[in-house]
Amino acid sequence: MVLGFKVIIKQKILGFLSISVLSLLLVLSSDRIQNVQLGNPSQANSSTQLTVSAAASLKNVIEAIEPLYEQKYPETKIIYNFASSGSLQRQIEQGAPVDIFISAAVDKMDSLEKKDLLLTQTRQDLLKNQVVLVAPKENRNNSLQLESFADLTTNDITTIALGEPNSVPAGQYAQEVLTSFEIADQVNTKAVYAKDVRQVLNYVATGNVDAGIVYRTDAQDSEQVQIVATAPEISHSPVVYPVAVLKDSDRPEAATELIEFFTTPEAQAIFEKYGFDVVINH
Repeated sequence: MVLGFKVIIKQKILGFLSISVLSLLLVLSSDRIQNVQLGNPSQANSSTQLTVSAAASLKNVIEAIEPLYEQKYPETKIIYNFASSGSLQRQIEQGAPVDIFISAAVDKMDSLEKKDLLLTQTRQDLLKNQVVLVAPKENRNNSLQLESFADLTTNDITTIALGEPNSVPAGQYAQEVLTSFEIADQVNTKAVYAKDVRQVLNYVATGNVDAGIVYRTDAQDSEQVQIVATAPEISHSPVVYPVAVLKDSDRPEAATELIEFFTTPEAQAIFEKYGFDVVINH
């Protein structure tokens, strides 16, 4: 009799516990569903993340534009990767997860397009720039005379910073300019090659070289350098910055939205403030 009573009590307790556990699971499941439906920040409403690979010469201006975009699209987080356009091109070709590419040279974008790595109909020209010869504002040698590209061949000029022509568009444009002036062979014997245009600028700004060839926008960014001469447009290929969404982007709509923002009047005003010429696409 006692044994039967204990069995009944045990069954009631187990039954009660089973119902309690089931109720708890239902509550948790209900909360989970509710959180997703109501937009719990940790689940349903997670922010969009874009990765943008951009030419090194765009670093300062894009950092100036970024707060405007964040204010308008707070749900989108952007990770920027700044380097030489050639390095970025190779990274993309090797499978780097990139949503948008902004190059400082058309041929880098052409290479990706030929390999079918760009999302159709997203490529457009965004900006233009100029090639300039710069020198430190305070010369290491006060007798140093530098007033033109031709002066780079004089004995006074011993070191000249240039972008690596195989990977740095600014270096490619520099070689075109030097070839146009028929001084490439003489100047290249004095060259100190840099990994990107910002490094060229740094070499000049710190006085480690006598001169360098950079973009106008880079020269305007620094108070330690002076523009000596501007290369004639006929002496080099047009300095155009194309932009495109990558075909493998997981967020093509958000990426396209960012490119469209770059063409808005408020963004273009900042590009122009930093010395870029805005390309009007029709």
